[in-house]
Amino acid sequence: MQVKTEEDFYKFLKKEKIEYLNLLFPDVLGFLRNVEIPIEEIDDKLKNGASVDGSSIEGFARIEESDLVLKPIPATIRKYKLDSDNTGILFCTIERPDGKRFDGDSLWILEKQIEKAKEMGFDNFYTGPELEFFLLENHTREINNVLNLTEKPTDSGYYFSIGMDNDKDRPTRSSIMKHCKEMDIPVEYSHHEVAPLQHEIDLKYTDAFEMALRSMLYRLIVRDVANMNGLYATFMPKPFQNRNGNGMHVHQSLTKDGKNVFYDPRDKYKLSDIAKMYIAGILNHGCEIVAITNQWVNSYQRLVPGYEAPTVLCWGTRNRSLAVRVPQFKTPEAARIEVRFPDPACNIPLTFALMLACGLKGIEQEYELPNPVEENIYNLNEEEITKRGITSLPQNLKEATEIMKKSKLVKYVLGKHIHQSIIANRKKQWEDYIYNVTGKDIENHLVTQYELEQLLPIL
Repeated sequence: MQVKTEEDFYKFLKKEKIEYLNLLFPDVLGFLRNVEIPIEEIDDKLKNGASVDGSSIEGFARIEESDLVLKPIPATIRKYKLDSDNTGILFCTIERPDGKRFDGDSLWILEKQIEKAKEMGFDNFYTGPELEFFLLENHTREINNVLNLTEKPTDSGYYFSIGMDNDKDRPTRSSIMKHCKEMDIPVEYSHHEVAPLQHEIDLKYTDAFEMALRSMLYRLIVRDVANMNGLYATFMPKPFQNRNGNGMHVHQSLTKDGKNVFYDPRDKYKLSDIAKMYIAGILNHGCEIVAITNQWVNSYQRLVPGYEAPTVLCWGTRNRSLAVRVPQFKTPEAARIEVRFPDPACNIPLTFALMLACGLKGIEQEYELPNPVEENIYNLNEEEITKRGITSLPQNLKEATEIMKKSKLVKYVLGKHIHQSIIANRKKQWEDYIYNVTGKDIENHLVTQYELEQLLPIL
């Protein structure tokens, strides 16, 4: 049932016999937070909002901003059967007590960039993310397995493999897809990924704001379904040293007057000038946003050669070692680009907002797109990369944060509050990391016990 009006909202509550509502909102790291209310309170909360103490939430910590108000968005109502048969969930905007939007609200940051795209004449910013994850029998057991290499993985599957020996957790993936469908989260594909224990479920593309909501719910569904099946799901970027990490490849496009403006049938790559300038914007400003798209110290163990993750900012068509790939498409509506460096443990609304901001900047300034790179980038040495004018992605979280701090674009998009909160978070992460990890491990991009113990349980 589509909910477009307040009347539709109340009809949904009655039809689904909702007794409790979870009011959801993302914190500055992109984790979903929740306040539960009985259904009897919904009239008041729609009118006046739900007061919360923001001082205890990451990024909402300044004393003068501790009192915040959650305003439910009725159109986002869903029934969450994984909790109970009478529980509903819906997202909220975050406001100050005076009714003004709170500048620490990640969803508002995305909304403002979408509005800017509309001011530039674009109808919609569409995204379609591929969020990879690992399914583990027990995360403590797998930590020991990774560190000691004493046991073989419980799944010997590989890319697109089939059969109970090679894809024993397919029923769990199917259950995830079932629950996504029941919650109006359309899925396009599901399959085993390259590494043992690794899986991918691709969400069908839609407008970026709705996709941000769906993606955050998807992560929740994956973990809850895994738990129901006696498994542990993790979106940690790189839990296993010698296996591929988890990426979040984001397909994206813009429309104008209902038509995909990334398509040009006369071009060699079927890309319009707008698409080329958009890609150039991602390439020019990509390093500035990596501290958001790859926000954990562990993220940089994934961005190394040899595991299908990008290490430099360049583009091409068939090459999967690149930061931006242009997939082949059969129809004008399917014209799109794929940004491959983000990982699924990021703040998704902020990641979408910043990719869009980079692309729009490229369009505004009419950036020129460099030539594509079609050979395997891992086969090029540093001298060849430098000669071509290709920029390397940051090597670690500290480097990424320093680049982000200097970025006028990122500071403008995020605003002072979130910008400062993120810098503080990344600085604290790095300080804790280098205190607990040796310099050699950092230099060699080794997945350490510290990362596994700190991040595997929460990502």
